[in-house]
Amino acid sequence: MTEKENSLQAVLDKTVDGKKIFGTSFAIKKGGFTWFGASGNLSDKQPYFIASTTKLFTTGIILHLKAESKLTLDDKISKYLDKSVMKGLHIYKGKSYSDEITIKHLLAHTSGLADYFQGKGTNGKSLEDDIKNGIDQSWTFEQAIERTKAMQPLFIPGTKNKANYSDANFQLLGKIIEVITNKSYSDNCDEVIIKPLGLSNTCLYKDPTDKTPKALYYKANELPVPKAMTSFGSDGGIVSTSADMLVFTEAFFSGKLFPTEYIDELQEWNNIFFPIKSGIGIHLFKLPWIFNPTGAVPYFIGHSGLSGALAYYSPEENIFVAGTVNQVAHPDISFKTLIKLTQKVKKK
Repeated sequence: MTEKENSLQAVLDKTVDGKKIFGTSFAIKKGGFTWFGASGNLSDKQPYFIASTTKLFTTGIILHLKAESKLTLDDKISKYLDKSVMKGLHIYKGKSYSDEITIKHLLAHTSGLADYFQGKGTNGKSLEDDIKNGIDQSWTFEQAIERTKAMQPLFIPGTKNKANYSDANFQLLGKIIEVITNKSYSDNCDEVIIKPLGLSNTCLYKDPTDKTPKALYYKANELPVPKAMTSFGSDGGIVSTSADMLVFTEAFFSGKLFPTEYIDELQEWNNIFFPIKSGIGIHLFKLPWIFNPTGAVPYFIGHSGLSGALAYYSPEENIFVAGTVNQVAHPDISFKTLIKLTQKVKKK
C-alpha cells in the first residue's frame, strides 16, 4: 500500500471504536486515483443499507424521464396520481392545496407535506421511534400516504425559503415513476441505473428474509428491522456497496443518467438539517465559515441516509465519496469521516 492508501485506511481504523462505530466502508475517487477501504465488521465487498441515499436513485430516474420528455418538473402530481391518493393529501388551515403540488415540490421537499416516518402519529410516536426501539413493521405505499394525511402540513406548497424533509415526497415520486413507466420502482432502478452501470451488488431490498445486507446498528446493538427496510422503497430501500455507490455517484454527476446541465438546475438551496441544505432532489453539505475558516473543506452535493450512509461529490475538488458508518445513532460520524478522507486525498 502507498503512503496515501495507508493514511486513508488509518482514518477508517480510527473511526471504528467499538463503542459508537463497529464497522465502516468507504470509497473515494479523485482524478485517476480511486481507493476502497473498510474496517471493523464491514468489508469492502459487504452490501449495506444506504437508507435515504436511495433518494438519489429516485431523483436520477425522474431526471432520466425528464430527459426522455416523459415529464417536466413543473407537472402537477395530480396528473399522474389516483384521486384516492390526492384526496386530502395537503389541507392547510382548512384549504386544500393538494392539486398545487408539483414534481419539483416533492424533489425539493417544498411540498409542505409532513413526514410519515419521522413525524409523530396519532399515538404520539413516530415510525422512526418504533424502529429505533427494535419494533419492526412493514407498511404499504397507501399506509404511508394515509399516515401523512393524518399529520398537519407545515406550509403551502412552494412557500419561499421553506422546506420540510419528508419521506412521503419520495414515496409519491416512486409511485409517479411507476405510473409513467407502467413498471415497478425496482424494475426502473434495474433498467435505468443498476444494469447500465454494472452495479452487481446493488438492488432494492424486497425480501425480509434476505440476510445479505449488514444489519444496521443503533448505539451498541444490531437493529434488525427487515420488514421496515422492505417498506421504504423509493425513499430508502436500496442495498449497495461503497464500490457500487462510487460508480453510481460519478454517473449521477457526470451525465450518464441525464444531461449534466440539469445539475445546475437542481441547486436551489433551502435550510433543512444544519449544516445540510436541500436542493431539488439533492442535498448540499457545506460547513459554515465558523467551522471552516480556511475553506479547507470543500462543499459537497449528493445525499445521505439515517443509517450513516452517504454519497457525495465535490465540484471544486472533483472528488467522489461514498460509504457508511452503519450507525443510526451517529450518522454525523459519516460526514466527519468524509471530511478526513477528503483532506488526505487532497494532499499531493
